[in-house]
Amino acid sequence: MKELLNEIKPQVLEIFHHLHENPEVSWNEYETTSYISRVLKQNDLKVTSFVDIPGIVGTWYPEEGRNKLTVGLRADMDALLQEVDGTIRANHSCGHDAHMTIVLGVLLLLRKMKAILPGTLKFIFQPAEEVGEGALKMIEKQVLDDVDFLFGLHLRPIHEIKHGQAASGIIHGSADTVFGEIHGFDGHGARPHLTLNAIEVISSIVEQLKGIRLNPQLSYSVKMTQVSAGGENANIIPGSSKFSLDLRAQTNEAMDELIEKVDDVLKKMSIFHQCQITFKHKERVYAASIDQEAERLMGKAIEKTLGAKGLVKPIITPGGEDFHFYTKERPAIKATMLGVGCNLEPGLHHPNMVFNQEAIFTGIEILTRAVIETFYKYNK
Repeated sequence: MKELLNEIKPQVLEIFHHLHENPEVSWNEYETTSYISRVLKQNDLKVTSFVDIPGIVGTWYPEEGRNKLTVGLRADMDALLQEVDGTIRANHSCGHDAHMTIVLGVLLLLRKMKAILPGTLKFIFQPAEEVGEGALKMIEKQVLDDVDFLFGLHLRPIHEIKHGQAASGIIHGSADTVFGEIHGFDGHGARPHLTLNAIEVISSIVEQLKGIRLNPQLSYSVKMTQVSAGGENANIIPGSSKFSLDLRAQTNEAMDELIEKVDDVLKKMSIFHQCQITFKHKERVYAASIDQEAERLMGKAIEKTLGAKGLVKPIITPGGEDFHFYTKERPAIKATMLGVGCNLEPGLHHPNMVFNQEAIFTGIEILTRAVIETFYKYNK
């Protein structure tokens, strides 16, 4: 397998560099979709695209027709909008360019192997992971209705696992975002008694959020991540403000409790300051639900690729992933995410994130072995 992997290396690197140099943010991944579509069609897959959203699915059917087992490989497509070297632009600082490349690399390697699959293999390229909406849209489009096993993947920071290692599962936590507004009217700086100071309300909210307590055995956090109030004139007291809160919890149950307590804080601050505070929750993603059999198959593929020392059991990470909507909405799916060690630093979402690109080929080999192992076991 490694010899054949070396043969496709130039093509894989060409795909990676194209995707890396042409990032697109959530719900705008149309050129990315077109590019991937061409690769899928060149490799004789049935291609399914959508009129209203980006994203694409390539399906490899068995020669003798469809059978009962369907395996899915999922890659996220979107880049982040962030400041890079003084310029706000789309940037693949979360590794989605590598994820797409690895999944396409599995297709190229299977073709190079002249593989004859006994079941159906779906290559799922999902938009809008970064805003927590893409997986739900793929579910709505019935992409997952026939999938039995689903394998995802994500590059891991160096402080979690190193290059030459891979994890058979990623235990993501749950995440949620609150977007809120304080509604009031501005006042003169010399007459603070005649108006509401939205900045003081914001300060109170921040302090009260610090007092939220959940089970200390579970990781959780809530913090204000955006706030805007006031204009250019320093002698005007701002009566209105916009803010956002980032919520994290290791389990879905803990997130439910955290949301309830955050809502309570905001409602009480509205009463205390005698002002109107409106807010809404968006971008919630759910904690991981890893299937033991899918994780075992992934672990076996890692061992065959990297040896026993390269296998890392499922890792706990505070980050969130909308991949886990698939198992929440379709609980019969057996799923896990491959954690790819690649010496990624300084960290995910850092504008200057870098990683060892040799890990792309490690990921291709592991996922290819996982696919073959799954079909072999369930088609005897």
